[in-house]
Amino acid sequence: MKLCLRDLRYLHLTSPSEAVEELNKIGVEPHGIKVMAPKMMNVNILIEGVECKVANIIKQEMLSIGGDVAVARGSVDCSIERTDAIIIGTIKQIEAFSDKISSQPFGLSRIGSDIKKLFNNMSKNAFTLRTPKREIVIGNHTLIMGIINVTPDSFSDGGSFSTASEAVEHGVRMVEEGTDVLDVGGESSRPGSDPVSLEDELNRVIPVIEGLKKRVAVPISIDTTKADVARIAVESGAEIINDISSMRFDNKMPEVAADCGTPVILMHMRGTPKNMQEGDLTYQSLSGEIIEFLRKRIEEAESCGIDAENIIIDPGIGFGKTAEDNIRLLKHLKEFKTLGKPILVGTSRKSFIGKITGEEIHGMRIPGTAATVAVAIMNGANIVRVHDVKTMKHVAVMTDAIVRG
Repeated sequence: MKLCLRDLRYLHLTSPSEAVEELNKIGVEPHGIKVMAPKMMNVNILIEGVECKVANIIKQEMLSIGGDVAVARGSVDCSIERTDAIIIGTIKQIEAFSDKISSQPFGLSRIGSDIKKLFNNMSKNAFTLRTPKREIVIGNHTLIMGIINVTPDSFSDGGSFSTASEAVEHGVRMVEEGTDVLDVGGESSRPGSDPVSLEDELNRVIPVIEGLKKRVAVPISIDTTKADVARIAVESGAEIINDISSMRFDNKMPEVAADCGTPVILMHMRGTPKNMQEGDLTYQSLSGEIIEFLRKRIEEAESCGIDAENIIIDPGIGFGKTAEDNIRLLKHLKEFKTLGKPILVGTSRKSFIGKITGEEIHGMRIPGTAATVAVAIMNGANIVRVHDVKTMKHVAVMTDAIVRG
C-alpha cells in the first residue's frame, strides 16, 4: 500500500502518562505498555562539577546501554579537573544506568540514588498539606492565592485599603471570584522597600485575619518574615506561613512553624527587598543556584521539625532577578519539580511584564500576567499568587483543562 502523508505524523509527548495513553490507543497489551512507555520519553539530566574520571565512567556506562553523555572538551584525557555532564537518554536507559552504577565507587552510587530520587520527584503530581484546621489537596487543579496587601507602599496595590474592614470585604470578594487561599501581608517587599516595626505589622494584619476568619471558609496565609507576627497570625486564624526570606531573617521562624504545625512557603531571594535589585544580578547557573538554595532551606526546615509534606517552594520571580531571568525561570519551571514539593509562582503585575509589554500602569499588566500564569501552570506550577482573581481563575481553569484534562 502506498504511504500517504496523512499516515505519518510527529507525536508530541510531554509526560510518561501521555506515552501510556498513546500506547493504549493502538491496543498495546499491558506488559508491552510497561516496557515501552519509558522508552518513549527522552530525558536530559545535568550533573555539575563532576571529576573527569567519574564523567568518563558515566559516559562509558551510558554508551553501553545506547545512551550518551555530553562533557567538556578536555575531559576525556583529564586535561581539565572537572566538567559538567549532560546525561542523554530515554527514561528506560537512564533507569538502567542508575541501577548499573548503584554499587560502584567514586561517588557513582550516590549519583545513581539521586537519579532515582529525581525521577520519583518529577513524577509527583499530587500533594496534601495539613494545616491546624484542614487538609489542602494540591494536584487536581491549580490553586489560586489571592493577594491582600495591607500596606501603604506595596508596588501594585499599596494604600488600597484604608481600614481593616475594607481589606476584609476585598477578601470576601476574592473568595466569591474563586480564590482558594487568601494571603495577607503587612510589609511591602517591593524593590527598595524598608522593613516595618513588629507593632505596625501586627496592627495591619491581625484585624484583617480576624475579620476574614469570621467571613470566609478558605484558608488564610500570613505573608511575613517575622516569627512573632507568624505566631500571632496563626493564633488569630491563619493556617499557612508565607516567608519570602525562606526563614532566614528571623531564626525563630522555623520553631514557630514547627510548633504551629502550619505549611510553609520557602522563597528564593538574594539580599533583602531593600537591596535585592542592586549590584550584579548575574547567576552562573540560574535554575541550578536557586534549586540548590531551596534544597538547603528545605533541609533546614525539615531538621527543625517542619513536616516534609508541608513545604511549598517559590522560585521568587522578581526577587533579585532581571527581566530575562524571570522569563527563563518561567520557561524552565519544570526543573523545580526535582525538589518534590508543590511549586508556587507569583508574577502578578510585576515590572518585568511591563518591561516586555510596555505597560507601566500596574492594572494594564493583567493580560501579560495572564500569559505568565498560563505558562507557569503548563510548566508545573501548583499555586499561582495573583491580584486579579476573577481573570486568573478563568486562565487557570482553561490551562488546567489543557494540561490536566
